[in-house]
Amino acid sequence: MASFHHRWSLTFFFIVATLALIAQAHAAGYSTPSVTFKATPWQLAHATFYGDETASETMGGACGYGNLFNSGYGTDTAALSSVLYSNGYSCGQCYQIKCTQSKDCYPTIVTVTATNLCPPNWSQDSDHGGWCNPPRTHFDMAKPAFMKIAQWKAGIVPVSYRRVPCIRKGGIKFSFQGNGYWLLVYVMNVGGGGDVASMWVKGTKTNWLSMSHNWGASYQAFATLSGQALSFKLTSYTSHETIIAINVAPSNWQVGMTYQANVNFH
Repeated sequence: MASFHHRWSLTFFFIVATLALIAQAHAAGYSTPSVTFKATPWQLAHATFYGDETASETMGGACGYGNLFNSGYGTDTAALSSVLYSNGYSCGQCYQIKCTQSKDCYPTIVTVTATNLCPPNWSQDSDHGGWCNPPRTHFDMAKPAFMKIAQWKAGIVPVSYRRVPCIRKGGIKFSFQGNGYWLLVYVMNVGGGGDVASMWVKGTKTNWLSMSHNWGASYQAFATLSGQALSFKLTSYTSHETIIAINVAPSNWQVGMTYQANVNFH
């Protein structure tokens, strides 16, 4: 009987200790995702480029990342045809691209981040200028990225592509716009699948408030949140995993500032 009580006491101790560690981790804003995004099989598409070697024309874009150097994405980026863009839910996804079946190919693989939309051009045929017309799967790459896989004079080349995990340093970044009654947040530096399906915000004086998808990689909440420290909950568009970032922004947060969490997808 004594042995039974001893084993029960040890089991109870380990359960309590484990629950305490989990609570401590969540309180600190850490969450260990149970889903790790894996690379997808290779598929066929085509690629063109836009802009020049400086990639100045790629800044901004339909995902809302602004200056891509400041956002950490650089020049290895691409605009997606609408089939891939998925109304902005594909913003932040990472793709490996390699040129195939062309004399202009280089034996190189480049990893790009989706930062823009390549809109349809209905005045052109889909095989002659309207490269991004549905149902084409197409990448309009920043010129520096395109030049890594093919001679730029080719203009358009067949490619193989696949989704790959986004490797990001540090936690997810939240760039604030709006005002005290309307918070617009651009989500950047997302790891794993690189994308966000849904998002919630919580002030120190509120419950979790659902944020609506605005455009690209931005989410909005119509609520009075000024003067409160803000936490965020995010669900991945690809893996459906949810993570919580506690106290990302201090109570004196300001519009125009970017705040970084200590959690990310994998």
